[in-house]
Amino acid sequence: MRLPRPRTRPRSLAGQLFAMQVVLVAAVVAGCAFFAYVSGSGQAKEAATRQVTAAALAIADSPSVREAIRTPDPSAVLQPYAEKVRRDTGIAFVTIMSPERVRWTHPDRNRIGEEFLGHTAQALRGETFTETYAGTLGPSIRVVTPIRDGGRITGLVSAGITVERVSSQVRAQLGALGLAAGGALALGGIGTYVINARLRRHTHGMNAAELSRMHDYHQATLHAVREGLLMLDGQRRIALINDAGRELLGLEPGAVGRRVAELDLPARLTGALLASEERVDELHLTADRVIVVNTRPVVGGEQRGTVVTLRDHTELQALSGELDSERGFTQALRSQAHEAANRLHTVVSLIELGRAEEAVGFATAELELAQTLTDRVVGAVAEPVLAALLLGKAAQANERGVELVLADDSLIDDGALPTTLPHRDLVTVLGNLIDNAVDAASEAATGPSGTGTGAAVPAQRETGPGRAARARVTVTALAGEGELLLRVADTGAGIDPADAAEVFDRGWSTHGAGRGIGLALVQQAVHRNGGTVALDHGPDGGAEFTVRLPLVSGGRTARTAKEATA
Repeated sequence: MRLPRPRTRPRSLAGQLFAMQVVLVAAVVAGCAFFAYVSGSGQAKEAATRQVTAAALAIADSPSVREAIRTPDPSAVLQPYAEKVRRDTGIAFVTIMSPERVRWTHPDRNRIGEEFLGHTAQALRGETFTETYAGTLGPSIRVVTPIRDGGRITGLVSAGITVERVSSQVRAQLGALGLAAGGALALGGIGTYVINARLRRHTHGMNAAELSRMHDYHQATLHAVREGLLMLDGQRRIALINDAGRELLGLEPGAVGRRVAELDLPARLTGALLASEERVDELHLTADRVIVVNTRPVVGGEQRGTVVTLRDHTELQALSGELDSERGFTQALRSQAHEAANRLHTVVSLIELGRAEEAVGFATAELELAQTLTDRVVGAVAEPVLAALLLGKAAQANERGVELVLADDSLIDDGALPTTLPHRDLVTVLGNLIDNAVDAASEAATGPSGTGTGAAVPAQRETGPGRAARARVTVTALAGEGELLLRVADTGAGIDPADAAEVFDRGWSTHGAGRGIGLALVQQAVHRNGGTVALDHGPDGGAEFTVRLPLVSGGRTARTAKEATA
């Protein structure tokens, strides 16, 4: 049975680059060597031509040569002279001849008197020229120049060097060039191998297709993950950030490469991102969101950067606040049910005792007391969500011995609030302010419960001789003139003016650890809806928080829109 051939894994990217670079280096070295050879060959020929030209012109201009030509036997004087010049200059031959091309000199004395092999027409016209010609010594590069005596050409000089000698010089240079090229090729190969070995380590031996596939998965994962992912380099610059990270931090698309300290983030969040130690599930607030931050340093011998994950906690925090409110409502209803049972037992007992009129009076008084607040709230605040919140908080406050009062000037008509103002944000703002005010008023009336940080205060606030005022929280809710006004004042101890600048920071609280996010969420919700929140001393001596939210929808105030449809 024939076994299937195993599928061969494609060569790694480093291997492909190594092969390509070796071929490239070899091609570059070969090209340089060929260019050097061609250039060297041309330079050798040019040098040989200059050498023989200089020798020929020097002989032609020599006075002793002209005098020897005038003698009956020019060869007797010119042959020793020509040989001496030939040996001294290292050229192949020096031939001095008559205008009729008869040799007077030659390296081979037997060739003296014979006809010169080559062209002389240009020299006889008074020109010096160069040619390559195959003479008695083989192919040579020669120069022919005239010898002038006065205005007459009395002879010719030809000096030359054989092509073989020039070629031998080029071959010697080619050997040295070959050694240099081989050294360059070896050095380039070693350098390429070292670089590609390092590349292989960094790419983990993956080939181009695998790297491309990994990049595609990487990009798809970054865009698909709903959590924010942020990677910082060793210089605390953003090396990578996904879409969710930019959205959670409110950054522009060009944030990559910027330092964290330059991003205009809250100081606590910036400190968490710049911290060298690991951070786990830390809660931080930005201008519009509550986010959970986790950081882990990337360490390999030295700190190389930090990986940060961000989770949006805004919705969960809002739901947690609503759940806390529901729990409070439940506890208040349980307490009221218990109190209602006590009152019902009282009514039944009065009837059994035959005091029916007293039973009716007692029941009527309790009913009127509960109905008065309900009628006051429903009559002034027609917005169902706010009305329900106020009634629920009133029940909670009553259980803690605090009276929640709706100010006389409170008025929110039905439909006065635009749909662009989320009910959840209204619950966050007013609910947290009332909770803090109830805490402050309750502590001021009963003394610190062990969780506060203030000093003990009198149990009741004196308002007159023999009279004591109950702890109270006063709420103002007014929609008009293009804005929603929410004001909450209490009879508590107030807030130290030195803490006014920090009261909205996350973690600030007078109620111990684990608190201090309510006012931060209030400021965040107000900022998200374009409003303002201010802290001042209230008329009852405690703190007074004033929130103003614009009621603008589609370019018109909500009240104007309502009147237009009336």
